[in-house]
Amino acid sequence: MDPETPPLTAPARLDPPGSTLVGRELDVVIHALDATGTGVGAAAGIAPDGLAESVVLVPFTLPGEHVRARVWRARGREVAADLLGVTRPSPARVAPGCALFGTCGGCQVQHLAPSAQLAWKTALVRAALDPVGLAALVRDCIPSPRVYGYRSKLTPHYEVPHKRDPPGAGAGAAPAIGFLRAGRRHALVDVPRCPLATDGVNAALPALRAAAHEAARGRRRGASLLLREGASGVTSDPDARVVERVGTLSLEFAAREFFQNNPFLLPALVDFVIDGAVSTGATLLVDTYSGSGLFALAAARRFRRVLGVEVSAAAVAAARANAVANGLGNVAFLAAPAAHIFASVLDEGPDAAVIVDPPRKGADPSFLDQLVTFAPRSVVYVSCNPETAARDLAHLAAAGFTVVTVQPFDMFPQTRHVESVTVLHRV
Repeated sequence: MDPETPPLTAPARLDPPGSTLVGRELDVVIHALDATGTGVGAAAGIAPDGLAESVVLVPFTLPGEHVRARVWRARGREVAADLLGVTRPSPARVAPGCALFGTCGGCQVQHLAPSAQLAWKTALVRAALDPVGLAALVRDCIPSPRVYGYRSKLTPHYEVPHKRDPPGAGAGAAPAIGFLRAGRRHALVDVPRCPLATDGVNAALPALRAAAHEAARGRRRGASLLLREGASGVTSDPDARVVERVGTLSLEFAAREFFQNNPFLLPALVDFVIDGAVSTGATLLVDTYSGSGLFALAAARRFRRVLGVEVSAAAVAAARANAVANGLGNVAFLAAPAAHIFASVLDEGPDAAVIVDPPRKGADPSFLDQLVTFAPRSVVYVSCNPETAARDLAHLAAAGFTVVTVQPFDMFPQTRHVESVTVLHRV
């Protein structure tokens, strides 16, 4: 595919119909990428309707590019447009690695060179942390050893048409099996192969798709499939036990349970987290949101005692079994909300380090309050969302913790997602 002519989004209803700008074609100069990977620019020259003062959002474009776009929405001073073509490409533009890029919504920046993706993700974390005064502490993003073929877990979706649907979409029709379409339509895009997935996952995908087509005949349902690869092989059974190796650890967990799905960069992230936890000489480690025990078990030989807490009882059972399997007798796990762990170590904060690895929404305020009261020597905060990380880090900084460093990791190349690890010491 010509890198100067990226895939276009599918035509869609122009909305709102009353706007005099909707449907108009514009020449746009792109100045930046926003946090979603969408190009942000301005209409070239002088335009009517106040357009010269508007921000124009055009997907699949890059900073410095001149593009042609068609407006589909105009609200206030924000104009959203579909890309028609690139008239002056950026030197950072590359050919996407997937023919479905721009149609499938799974990736946002395949058209951006890997080195430029790293710089953009570093800038995203810095921009999120700048309002709380931490941007200067953000290091350059650490790259993934693989920029394609790295995902060890894939969850395609599918929906089967009903017999009362319009002709051509009746019962028994083969459903699309894939991911949501990019842009404004919430339809599924059929994805027979995903370049982000590992070779093992892609090799197993055709059989899973064929089985899903057969099972779906004559029924209406929306569902998600699952493929996960580990050291134990590939499975499509959500309840199957998967074995993954990280460094010297062998970890077993249910395929449906959360586990980082870029095994190629994961060891570097784990090492950074553990080094941050031991940096103040603490002998007790408290691993909150501990999942199947990855951080707790990886750190066990560097601490006198390790405690993990996780709300999923199934993940806790796996973590306990993993501790036994790896011969780690100084680790214990509690099945409970994260904040409940502090009651069992109430007076041990001065000799403790705490790992915080919350979901995308960040940590609960009540948890952060109890963490502050616990007053550990250090906190290592792992985040997949720079905005909620900024909020939680500001809370900890206001309570007397000093941010030492922030390290982004590109766990999800070709997408807008970025992981970061922040190390804090108690003043």
